[in-house]
Amino acid sequence: MTERERLVSVVVPTYNECENIDPLVRRVFAAVDSQESELIIVDDNSPDGTAARVEALAASFPVRCVVRRDERGLATAVLRGMAEARGALIVSLDADLSHPPEKIPELLRALEDPQVQAAVGSRFVPGGEVDLFWPLHRRLNSLIGRMLARPLTPVKDMMAGFFCVRRRELSLERLRPIGYKILLELIVRHGWTNVVEIPITFSERAAGKTKLSVAEQVRYLGHLWRLYGYVLFGRRSGWR
Repeated sequence: MTERERLVSVVVPTYNECENIDPLVRRVFAAVDSQESELIIVDDNSPDGTAARVEALAASFPVRCVVRRDERGLATAVLRGMAEARGALIVSLDADLSHPPEKIPELLRALEDPQVQAAVGSRFVPGGEVDLFWPLHRRLNSLIGRMLARPLTPVKDMMAGFFCVRRRELSLERLRPIGYKILLELIVRHGWTNVVEIPITFSERAAGKTKLSVAEQVRYLGHLWRLYGYVLFGRRSGWR
């Protein structure tokens, strides 16, 4: 096995997450071997010093920061990280510590089965749960969003931001995400049907402010419209 085949790339999109960077980096590298992994922070030019904090930690950990100055958005940030990744396996998770980095090894183990196309840290399978302090409106938003996407995939937590995929199985050029839901985009555009869901406990963010807004919810509806068109009419029709 080559060095590249052993390497795991962890991709984290950020905007104003400076307060969470230190515990995030330390927890990621407590979960994975720093000799066989890299952490890629894709930052949308945060004014709070996120990138500078990452650069300071790079002296002690295999972490690097890609700063985007001309583009914004979580989904496209994850795609940029995937394009930058050197590892055979790519893990995506959020910077706010709502996803437990300690579960990364379980996601990696799931992909030891060559038939598995993706592994997802799921809130909605047996053993998974959402922090009791998650606000009611967030729970309702999540429920409605999942119901709207249910005809596209049987994956229960298709809106999750915590997942693992094989780099060689990605066709980044076919992806057209809008907003946040990059996992749904990956599943639908790649036609993945064998996705394993690993139960996790989803927590409220550790520090900082949520990026969820009415505008993001509208973008999600636009994303669903695009994906339904893709599924119903296909690429031959020119629907993108």
